Amino acid sequence: MALITAACVVTLGAYVRLSDAGLGCPDWPGCYGKLVGVPEHAHEIDAAQQAFPTAPVEAPKAWKEMIHRYIAGALGLMILALAVAARREKRRVGWPYALVLLVAFQAALGMWTVTMLLKPAIVTLHLLGGLSTFAILLGLWWQERLQRKPLQVSAQAIRLQPWVWLVFGLVIVQITLGGWTSTNYAAMACPDYPMCQGQWMPTMDWEHAFTVNRELGQTASGEGLPLPSLVAIHWLHRWLAIVVVAALLVLGWRLRKLGWRAYGMALMHTVLLQWLIGVSNVWLQWPLSLAVLHNTGALLVLSATLVTALSLHHVAHR
Repeated sequence: MALITAACVVTLGAYVRLSDAGLGCPDWPGCYGKLVGVPEHAHEIDAAQQAFPTAPVEAPKAWKEMIHRYIAGALGLMILALAVAARREKRRVGWPYALVLLVAFQAALGMWTVTMLLKPAIVTLHLLGGLSTFAILLGLWWQERLQRKPLQVSAQAIRLQPWVWLVFGLVIVQITLGGWTSTNYAAMACPDYPMCQGQWMPTMDWEHAFTVNRELGQTASGEGLPLPSLVAIHWLHRWLAIVVVAALLVLGWRLRKLGWRAYGMALMHTVLLQWLIGVSNVWLQWPLSLAVLHNTGALLVLSATLVTALSLHHVAHR
């Protein structure tokens, strides 16, 4: 249940961000001072506007943000319960306890996301924290499954283990870059595909594109972020995606030939699906449903790669 909830939190977080509801509530953890619900009645809206005069009340956006917070809070309670259960059973593995610390840090990032007005570095870290929570929960569940159902694999497949972990790291880098693209609203910087701005190598500004400590839409000096900076972010994300697709297709094909058909097909199918979603987003000019689905696709690619890596590691070290 915690694993499914974590996936929902990540997907819903993407929906909140992409539907421009990230600042639907100008405060944290409540919404316009309310811990339950959002201002909807006239007297509530008047009171909210007096308390937050620079944040007009938009109930639909506020509800999106609060539902996300409620589900994230439920996930936090589930993870706390897992840590308590691990303590009672005297497990030596520290991952449940690490998850509690991660969720606490996630809560802080959620607060800073609001108080720092969607600062790209904070929002990207918040996304990565959600994905890390999901990945750890998936790893714990899969390890228990492997203990109950041992796997058989050839020595040739085991030798692929370092390469799978390497590609897993590459997937994380690509997801991080995708998060940076999304949080900087750089998705529309290249409205065509496979070229960008009608060129293979458009004008790009690398200096400001990856400056971490800056506000949304601004350079570190406070000036407006130029379009070539957004182009650089999108262009790099797009071409690293080709590297990731190629690497996962090769690994998937090798695993399939070595008898691990299910794992190989999972790697190939998830990465091809994610690539297709990404290209469709560009061609269709990023409709909200497809943009959110692109985040879910990243979860699927991450899951397939992590499960494959853990399975090979389990076989190699049992």
